Amino acid sequence: MKVSKKVIGNLEKCYSVAPLTYKGKKHMLVAAEKVNQCRLYDLEGNQEEVIWEGPGGTMSMVQVPGSDGQFLATHKFYSPNDSKEAKIILAYPEDGKWKVRTLAELPFVHRFDISRNGVNYVIACTLKSGHEYKEDWRSPGKIQVCVLPEDLSSVDEEHPLQFEVLKEGLLKNHGYCKAEVDGVLRSYVAANEGVFECIPPESEEGTWEIKQILDEASSDMAFADFDNDGELEMLTISPFHGEKISIFKKQDGEFKKVYTYEKDAEFAHGIWGGEIAGTQGVLIGHRKGERNLLFFRCTDPEKLTFTADLLDSDIGPANVLHYTNDGEDYILSANREIDEIALYKVEK
Repeated sequence: MKVSKKVIGNLEKCYSVAPLTYKGKKHMLVAAEKVNQCRLYDLEGNQEEVIWEGPGGTMSMVQVPGSDGQFLATHKFYSPNDSKEAKIILAYPEDGKWKVRTLAELPFVHRFDISRNGVNYVIACTLKSGHEYKEDWRSPGKIQVCVLPEDLSSVDEEHPLQFEVLKEGLLKNHGYCKAEVDGVLRSYVAANEGVFECIPPESEEGTWEIKQILDEASSDMAFADFDNDGELEMLTISPFHGEKISIFKKQDGEFKKVYTYEKDAEFAHGIWGGEIAGTQGVLIGHRKGERNLLFFRCTDPEKLTFTADLLDSDIGPANVLHYTNDGEDYILSANREIDEIALYKVEK
């Protein structure tokens, strides 16, 4: 795979990227890890607006389903050592301006999403549950869930979302993604204890299903049908903020390791899985060492051989996102280590 690159902006410690439909058009959001802006870009890479100037600490951003520009985001998660004041906020356009309102104080919330199975649910993953000193990991994190009301006008700091704990005891609870399996959209969470699959109930009275699908310490995971057999394989980064890239294939009902990248991808972090320009695979960005942007794909489905295409180097992507525009494939990358927002056009 080859790409052509365009730098569309510079933002100190740029980190989070997400799609947003606003005014009937698709856009991209880019926000900073530290105290800095959240910006709105069009699909060509032109900056349109600044959503906020601070406080930053944005790990995740997710559009409210069916809305025109409303999205949830994390604020004040600045690092694993500085996230006691982390919260989930709602950003929304009103009277020509962007406004922000706190929906829940949720210390150490790192990843979250809106999962739907007839009802909109917020699934929130806290990296840890307590912190007293630097690198304090004595209090493992949790998975917490709540119903997202259809009308958010009455939800604020005094009347916050009410979360319940789905699972606790997850050390370095860092990774999250969604994937559709057997026609059901499922959430996946990665921690030192492994990878867990979470399925929301079809009604508010129902019970969440959660099961462990991998017992290897994992920092992140993504899914793609690498060998085009109709079933998703799973790529993982291990351990926490680690350097090992592995691919697992479901065999006899369990995920079995079929590939390990021959090189160390130090501080692997940016990750996205799916189809790009007709090829199934997973994007990986790593933030130390060679600081590459890579695309993992299968070169021989029968022998299950894989390769990693080098798309860019010495950039240190924190998060990556793929989208299509006018039939062309693009990759948006928050190249955190050089404060660069880059848009890569995939050359077919």
